Amino acid sequence: MTLPLLTPIKHQWIKSFTKKSDQIKELIERYHSPINVHHMAPFEENYKEFSDVFNQYDLAHKIYFARKANKSIAFVKEAKRLDFGVDTASFKELSQCLEVGIPSENIALTAAVKEERLVRLAIENKVPIVIDNLDECALVQQVAEQLNKKVKVGIRIGGFLYEGKPLYSRFGFPPNEVVRMISENLGSRGKFNHLEFSGFHFHLNGYSPSQRAEAIIQTLTCVDELKSLNIPTQFIDIGGGFLINYLEDENQWNHFHEQLRKAIKGEREEVTFRNDSLGYQLIDGNLYGDAKVYPYYNDKPRAKFLKEILIYQDEYGTPVHSLLKNHNIEVRIEPGRSLLDQTGITCARVAFRKIDIAGNLLIGLEMNRTQMFSSSLDFLLDPIVLHQSSDSASEHVSGYLVGAYCLEQELILKRKIAFKQKPQIGDIVCFVNTAGYMMHFYESEAHLFDLAKNLVAVSNLDEFIVKPDEE
Repeated sequence: MTLPLLTPIKHQWIKSFTKKSDQIKELIERYHSPINVHHMAPFEENYKEFSDVFNQYDLAHKIYFARKANKSIAFVKEAKRLDFGVDTASFKELSQCLEVGIPSENIALTAAVKEERLVRLAIENKVPIVIDNLDECALVQQVAEQLNKKVKVGIRIGGFLYEGKPLYSRFGFPPNEVVRMISENLGSRGKFNHLEFSGFHFHLNGYSPSQRAEAIIQTLTCVDELKSLNIPTQFIDIGGGFLINYLEDENQWNHFHEQLRKAIKGEREEVTFRNDSLGYQLIDGNLYGDAKVYPYYNDKPRAKFLKEILIYQDEYGTPVHSLLKNHNIEVRIEPGRSLLDQTGITCARVAFRKIDIAGNLLIGLEMNRTQMFSSSLDFLLDPIVLHQSSDSASEHVSGYLVGAYCLEQELILKRKIAFKQKPQIGDIVCFVNTAGYMMHFYESEAHLFDLAKNLVAVSNLDEFIVKPDEE
């Protein structure tokens, strides 16, 4: 039986660059496998796409790149060039932004855990801080007192009601408590008198535009309550989590899930390693649940997702964008993956081929699974194989891509891949659209393996100039 295909969308620079097999091979020989190659053109395109939506509704706005999604400093430099913001979540992320010269008003500090030196660095450089809990309030107050400075803070809010039930989040103050917390504790009248309230911040798990819209509506209720106490709100930051679409064809996506379900039930040969269910549960011959994977195909990516939030209507039929404008609120967002859409690829060299005891073809790559890994149970895109030579006589084969860690479950992809030509030692396998969270978020140095080299490609007519990220 044939294996389902999942053809990735490829930006023009990716199409062009992956034709440069000799250049990619030379880069791998120089920096060792694997390499991460980035290109800045889609980054600017994605930023402008978000900004255009805000401009369409005449909304004051600020866009922050969620730095945690990719470690390459080239994106920070590009954000500076384009004059938009960067959301930071660690001491090093913040210090790098300051070293690059990002203005303090274009930096947000949202770290989940804020140690004293991080808070001190932010206050010394007038970087606004998003606060999650009372202990953070106390820490920021303590450092601000020592420095004799006032600090602009955003207050994180979580636990919004949706369809009558609270949306769980471990972050933030509950909406029904946050107004009292701010009015009694912040500003000149409170015990945290060095903290100046500027706005609200939230970040919702999952990918529901309506949940985000409802969260905005409920946050605006808090804005109104604070206004009645003469406490103004400048902004509402709705975080990130904007979908992107990885795949060309919805039919391929649906067909894959259909074939996966058949394989789990034993109705066809496996399409994943050892018939991994990717999250489905088979109980007494029946399948339950869903695949625990990112929605790699979807019809509301990036700006369309944002627009869905803004056109959502409250119970009186007023769209969210009108509510925000009527309240004179600056809307802030922190996209990571969606700003990085189409900005990066990961390339690795084929090290070996073998047949395992179950008869599966295993293709070993000079990389490990943490170098292309996320919370999704698999990265469901077909890779591109750059063959050293074309072998028209080679038969089509299928197999699994495995990595360098000494683990039975060391799979680069769990999905069984169909190859038009059997990969040879020295061939290059390229994974498309990996810049957002796939490259760095879980990357480790077990076995003392080097981290993947981060490179930046610049288009020069029909050629590419490729340099290390740090240059």
